[in-house]
Amino acid sequence: MVSDFEHQDGLNDRRSFMKLLAAAPLFATIGTRRVAAAVASTAAKAAGGHSLTNNIYTRLGVHPVINGLGTYTYVGGSLQLPESRKAYEEAAHYFVDMFELQDAAGAHLAKISGAEDGMITDGAAAAISCATAGCIAGSDPNNIMKLPDTTGMKNEVVLMGGRNAFDDCISLCGAKLVVARTIQDLPTALTLQTAMVYVDWQDYDRVSSVLKITKPAGVPILVDAADGLPPFEKFSQYAKLGVDLYDFSGGKGICGPQASGVLLGRKDLITAAKYNSDPWEGGICRPMKFGKEEIMALLAAIDYWMHADLVAINKEWQSRVERIAKLVETVPGVTTSIATPTESNCYPTLTVNWDEQKFNLTVAQCAQQLYSGTPRIQVGGTTEGESVRGRLGRATPRPGAAPARRRPLQVTSMTLQPGEDLIVGNRLRQILKNSRKQAS
Repeated sequence: MVSDFEHQDGLNDRRSFMKLLAAAPLFATIGTRRVAAAVASTAAKAAGGHSLTNNIYTRLGVHPVINGLGTYTYVGGSLQLPESRKAYEEAAHYFVDMFELQDAAGAHLAKISGAEDGMITDGAAAAISCATAGCIAGSDPNNIMKLPDTTGMKNEVVLMGGRNAFDDCISLCGAKLVVARTIQDLPTALTLQTAMVYVDWQDYDRVSSVLKITKPAGVPILVDAADGLPPFEKFSQYAKLGVDLYDFSGGKGICGPQASGVLLGRKDLITAAKYNSDPWEGGICRPMKFGKEEIMALLAAIDYWMHADLVAINKEWQSRVERIAKLVETVPGVTTSIATPTESNCYPTLTVNWDEQKFNLTVAQCAQQLYSGTPRIQVGGTTEGESVRGRLGRATPRPGAAPARRRPLQVTSMTLQPGEDLIVGNRLRQILKNSRKQAS
């Protein structure tokens, strides 16, 4: 009796041959010791002259990963640009007045973005807290010292769409969370006690629709665009829309320090956010401390992107996932697609599909095998909010949160180092090929 796999092979012999032929140059590259040494050399340079098996992390017993997952905090965000690292090192040799530095950094950010003012924060999550504290307590020292006690202050924050993993950044300031599922629900959610509307939608049309309601009501909105860069037009586009406050992570697409972020917007609200934050004492966000080095390193990274050749960079990102796709598609029954998300994490991303039953291999199992190998490879897959090491975060979803979605196996190009695409593609191809063979 002919198995399903044998029947499929018979139908796809010519197609499989053509895919193998197309991937032949990549197999040749993988097989050359010269290129393997080049890949190792590139990785060593990126790690400061040490190898993947002998570096500052391995000496502590921690093994670095090849990051095909993306700029997620639990794998270290992104790698700092050389320009950012250089600025960090130079800034470490001086003392400065931190109040003066924060004001100067804000003026520089305002000039670049078109917003009225800006500030550096200890990550995008900290920017959310600083914005919330500023909208609730304002610049009044008495109110600032009282938080999270919000007695006598406007203390409601409307969450558009529902609760998420970062609304603790809002509630820790003493805010009462109010959910508005849709834009149609927003008018009734606004009250005389509404201090702010929080939006993690990043598309301009929906943000504009929210503004049409909040502006007449005199309620500021915060657009949380932590993972919104690139495209780098967002750095100035939200200001053009009239958004009151918006934030970005410094350790994701900007490729600055991981413990950095930026908050932009109205001058009065940014001033209030600063008064509630470091280096001011007594504010609820004072523990979210950043250093002079983070400020200068983040500014250097932002300046880089203002002049970078984005077309060439996107072309290189696209080529990385195309090479992986060529390798894994040599396994019959495996298909791929490449797309760039339009709202967040906007990098060329490879999706790999196969019949989990016929291969007797789930996405989670495949991701686990990639992670368990040497070197470790981290990819996107399993249920949203989980990694191959199990659920990260709360054991149960927050009340009112959207249900977790099942995801296919995905590889993000931006966080791969030169040469690592071939390592990922070859390892993934081997896992799929072996599983298919064993299942047949």
